[in-house]
Amino acid sequence: MNFDLQWLLIGAPVAFALGWMASRLDLRQFRREQRDAPRAYFKGLSLLLAEQQDKAIDAFIEAVQNDPDTTELHFALGNLFRRRGEFERAVRVHQHLLQRGDLPQAERERAQHELAQDFIRAGLFDRAEEAFQALDGTPYETEAQQALLMLHERARDWPRAIETAARIEAAGGASLAVRVAHYWCEVALAADDRGEHEAASQALQRARQVDPDAARPLVMSGQRLLREGRPLEALAAWDELRRARPASFALVAADYADAALAGERVPAASLALVESLREQPSVDVLRALARLEPGDAAGNRARLLALLAEQPTLSAALELLAEGGAPIDDAARAALRQALAAAARPMQRYRCAACGFEARHWFWQCPGCLVWDSYPPRRIEEQ
Repeated sequence: MNFDLQWLLIGAPVAFALGWMASRLDLRQFRREQRDAPRAYFKGLSLLLAEQQDKAIDAFIEAVQNDPDTTELHFALGNLFRRRGEFERAVRVHQHLLQRGDLPQAERERAQHELAQDFIRAGLFDRAEEAFQALDGTPYETEAQQALLMLHERARDWPRAIETAARIEAAGGASLAVRVAHYWCEVALAADDRGEHEAASQALQRARQVDPDAARPLVMSGQRLLREGRPLEALAAWDELRRARPASFALVAADYADAALAGERVPAASLALVESLREQPSVDVLRALARLEPGDAAGNRARLLALLAEQPTLSAALELLAEGGAPIDDAARAALRQALAAAARPMQRYRCAACGFEARHWFWQCPGCLVWDSYPPRRIEEQ
């Protein structure tokens, strides 16, 4: 008994000493690893601020290898890959995070959101849609719905765009009435192409219900009625447009003149065009009025001179030269008209107010930035 007790008294201090030494070694290794990981991380940040993305990526890869459990390093690395256009590597980083069973729910949702952005930047819109749909019920739901709305617009899937816009508004987002009205107008165009004219009429009615102040449903309604041989109803639709959105009436001024001639309503239409010209001076309205009153050369010339005095545009100058009333010979007139036409051509474009994209034709949706109603209904020279 004394022998066993003696060995116990000797062995206990030895075991304690060995355990203490082992713990010190583990602690030193842990501290060294912790010191190396932040050092590589901060090195990556420094290189990133210096716009040396290649070296920054190498530093972050080193940091991830030193501390593979740190999610922030993975997010930083994935974002760097995406910014450089290396979408496959960004996808692998974020998919690796999602495959981790120990990842907290908040980090898992964040990784899902980053993965969706990888897909959309890579142009994989079908996979991006699936990834954004997986974010329903998460803090990223509103942002995901907005991204889905953009994807539906790109795919020209207007019914789903309408449904998604309704969900965004129901969740307390900003009103999307202007965009939804355009969606219904696109639905109407598609229905007309399929020969479903009643469905097209109903879609235009829905567009007006969504946004009573929208110009496009009235423009399209009049155009449809004129094609169907109902010029008087087309005139009524465009008269409503003239009263509600006078600046947009110039877009249909020529069609308005055609409808007036077809419906034998020239006097009333001429008065309406004169009123529109007084409220919103425009070469398009002036041309339409000249078509309705070809015999009133003096009146047309006086209105043209008044327009030139108010808006000295090259387009109006061309109209004056084209009528042949200027006191110059034909050769000089031809040369002047050619010079003015060349000078006026760049100014006869429409310019997007959101991104500055210019086009010869007017668009409801900018082809450049995809913003609706960003084109003022006036050419550059008239603004």
